Amino acid sequence: MSDDDDGVVALSPRTLRGLAHPLRVRLLNLLRERGPSTASRLADQLGQSSGATSYHLRQLATYGFVAEDAARGTARERWWRAVHRGTTLNVETGRTSAEATEGYLRSVATADFQRVESFLSELPTVPEQWHEAISINTGALRLTPEQAVELRTRLIAVLDEYPADHPEQPMTEGSARVSVQWQVFPLLRPAEPD
Repeated sequence: MSDDDDGVVALSPRTLRGLAHPLRVRLLNLLRERGPSTASRLADQLGQSSGATSYHLRQLATYGFVAEDAARGTARERWWRAVHRGTTLNVETGRTSAEATEGYLRSVATADFQRVESFLSELPTVPEQWHEAISINTGALRLTPEQAVELRTRLIAVLDEYPADHPEQPMTEGSARVSVQWQVFPLLRPAEPD
C-alpha cells in the first residue's frame, strides 16, 4: 500500500484481499467516521458478535488498515483505530487482480447498501431541516468511456470542495456527518425491446 498526501491509501493486489469481506469494510468505515473503538462497541453498532468483529479487526490489522490504539487500551480492552482516512483502487491493480477486485467492490457495494438500509430505518427520526437534503436517486446517461472518466473526475472535484469528515475534529454547529454515495458504471446489456 502507498499513501497519498491526503491520507488515502492505494490498494495493492495483496491488500485487496483484506477488504474482500463486507463486515471488514463496515468496520473500517466506522473507525474512519467515528474514531477509535473496541470490538465490543463495534459489534453492538453493527449487530454482530464481538468474536466476529474482533476476528475481522485482527484481519484488517494484518493488512495494515487498522492498528491498536495503545493510548486508549487496557489489559482487558483493546481499542482499534483506522490507519488511513480513505482507500482507493487504481486501474492497474484492478486489472491485474480481477477476482480480488470483484470481491472488494462487492464488499463496498454491500456495505453501502447496508448503510442506506440503516438510514431508511431511522428516516422517521431525521430532523426536519435535513429533509430537503436527502437524495437517493438513479439516473442513466449516454457517455463514452472518456466522458465517464470526466464525470467521475468532476464529481470528485465537487466533493473535494466540501469539508471532509474527520472524527478527531469537532463538529461545527448545525452540521452532521453526511454520507455521499455514488457510482459510475456502464450498463452493458442492451435495453429490452418494448
